Amino acid sequence: MGTPDLIKIDDPGDERVELYRNQKDAWLKVQQGLTPADRERGLFMAEGEVVIRTLIESGREVRSVLVSEHRVETLSGLLSSVPEDVPVYVASRGLLESIVGFDMHRGVLAAGVRWPMPMLEELMADRRTLVVLEDIANHDNIGSVFRSAAALGGLDQVGVVLSPRCCDPLYRKAVRVSMGTVLRVRWTIATDWPECLTGLHHAGWRSLALTPASGATAIEAVTARDKVALVLGAEGPGLTREASQLCSDKVRIPIDPHVDSLNVAVAGAVALSHLPAVSISGPGGAPLALQRRSPRV
Repeated sequence: MGTPDLIKIDDPGDERVELYRNQKDAWLKVQQGLTPADRERGLFMAEGEVVIRTLIESGREVRSVLVSEHRVETLSGLLSSVPEDVPVYVASRGLLESIVGFDMHRGVLAAGVRWPMPMLEELMADRRTLVVLEDIANHDNIGSVFRSAAALGGLDQVGVVLSPRCCDPLYRKAVRVSMGTVLRVRWTIATDWPECLTGLHHAGWRSLALTPASGATAIEAVTARDKVALVLGAEGPGLTREASQLCSDKVRIPIDPHVDSLNVAVAGAVALSHLPAVSISGPGGAPLALQRRSPRV
């Protein structure tokens, strides 16, 4: 791939960049919630060099790229990796920000095409660890959970399952906070929530409901076992009673008693670090052992 032909945009009403228009309105739409069908249609936005590079390397379809003219030189390496059939639009910083509706200091956006989600049964069949999220409404937390899942669960071994009331993992901010890992981790939405937890048990999975309750088992005491689902609830209320009752075990992270709880994304990362070790491929495909603290029995 060589340096792409840059298509100059001089008119903020240019229809070729209509799909980038007013991302603040897009954020408001996401806040109102999307049905699973909505999330499988249309486009999503990738923001910044690292995330867009991940998008291109993931093989996901890219519709177009929009770059600020003052960043063309510094982003030349990224732009040269854009597939030849993908248009790259360039505009002045002021014009670009009038189109997207926010201060785009990262200087580049790409429109990606959403893909069909796998069925939960597919994730159950080819994943070793699942991170199950109930009603997580904060995009920063969603993005952070995906990043931790990828780093600590192993890209080829972990999957993420969301309840229908979780926010959209492909919203621009969630994708950015995830460092693009939401484009690489396999994930789906469980429409039959929370009954799907029963299906996990029937398929041989052990579900761990994370809770700050003092009567729960310390996460460090969880013994090594395949097919573990870590179940996390919303910031503040935690898991609903219905979901908690359907989990096979309740586990906690021991913390100072003067502190109420951990942020859900932080708690998920800590809990993942205590689950059984996984084999992660290093450079050239060589296996790397991810060392974790030995569980206390």
